[in-house]
This record gives sequence, C-alpha cells and structure tokens, in this order.
Amino acid sequence: MENKDLRYYAKVHSIESFGTVDGPGIRFVLFLQGCHLECKYCHNRDTWDINSGEYKSLDNIFDKIMRYKNYIYPNGGVTVTGGEPLLQVKFLIELFTKLKEQNIHTCIDTSGMVGLTEDVKKLLSLTDLVLLDIKHIDDEKCKNLVGKSNKLELNFARYLSENNIPMWIRQVLISNYTDDEQDLLKLKAFIDSLKTVQKVELLPYHDMGKYKWKNLGLSYALENVRPCTEEDIKKAKKILGIT
Repeated sequence: MENKDLRYYAKVHSIESFGTVDGPGIRFVLFLQGCHLECKYCHNRDTWDINSGEYKSLDNIFDKIMRYKNYIYPNGGVTVTGGEPLLQVKFLIELFTKLKEQNIHTCIDTSGMVGLTEDVKKLLSLTDLVLLDIKHIDDEKCKNLVGKSNKLELNFARYLSENNIPMWIRQVLISNYTDDEQDLLKLKAFIDSLKTVQKVELLPYHDMGKYKWKNLGLSYALENVRPCTEEDIKKAKKILGIT
C-alpha cells in the first residue's frame, strides 16, 4: 500500500449512505478493500485485492459521514465492513475516535479471523457493536470453505464476550456446507457460552455475486450449489433455537 500514513488513509471499495441491514437503524456503511480469506461463496470477490480500490482520507470519509448525521443519529450509526475491515485497523482507530466524539454508534462487520493485537483491542474499545461472521463451527470444514482455521474467530468471539462488547452472530447457510444438524448444534452450544450475543442471524446463501468471479476470469467453486430457501432457514433456526 504505497507510502501513505495508514492512520489517515484507507483503501475503500465503496460506500452505502442508507444501509438498513448492517446494524441497528439507518447506517452509513463503509466497505473497505482487502480480504485475507478465500470464502467460496463470497459475493464481493472484487473486494479481496488490497491493491484495488481507492485511497480516501480520514477527513474525506469523516466529512461525508457528517453530512448524513441527521439521518443516522441517534438510532443508527456507522458500520465498517469489507473485505475484512480489521486489516486496516490503524485507520479505524482514528475514524472511530472521531465518531465517538460525535456520539455516533460504531459497528464493525468482521470474520474475527485476526490476532488480538493491541491495535485491535483498542479499536474494539471504541466499538459499540460487532457483527461477527462465524464461517464454520467445525475447524476442518472451515478451512475447506474459507481457507483458514476458525480458531482465531472463536477466540475473537470469546474476547468480545469477556469484555462486554455486544455482538450479533451471523452465519451464511449453505446447503451441504453449513447446514449439517450436528454442526448447527455445536454452533448453538458455542453461542450459548457467550454473554454478549444480542442477535443470531442466518444469511441465506445466494449466487448473485457469481458474475464478479466470472468477470475476474475465475471459476466459481459453488457453481452447482442451490440457493438457500425459506424452508432451509426455518429448519436451521429451529435447531439453533432462534426465531
């Protein structure tokens, strides 16, 4: 990443001004560029390359957020997603510090598959809510699905719980990948062991991002996997004990 001070510049993929699904209320959603995972189902394959995207300054992003303050405050806020936003943690510390000075609700959408460095811990101290994407509760299946062990993300979840940081647990429900009953029961047991889970969301797998893989000249690993149905979600919710 060029000779930029990464506290004051971020590689940005895109911005959504009126998000309604990534946290409570109306959200200003910042999509950061770059991801170190290789999720077979990723619908934003174009976010992976850290060398893509566009540099934007802290002041530029903050000023843009302030233009929407009347819409996102006090019931909404700012959500940073990606890619994997924690790859740009130094920038987020600066941004969230400024947002907290304005009493704006801060949220991170992350896999949690990063080490708990001092920078990450500092950022989490400035974070009101974490949307934690549990990729797979089974370690070997997780490696197959996203290319990484789940140990870091489960440890991340425990840290949030131990430090009273609210979280919403999310998992993409994929036929023959994440819908096994025994895996879902293990996921339920893990979630039940955490103290600060406010919500559990099952995100139905879809292939609407497949064209992005094709545009990049890449094969789509889940080519023959059917999209998730309402019945699939209903069945999984029953196993997890959520409504």
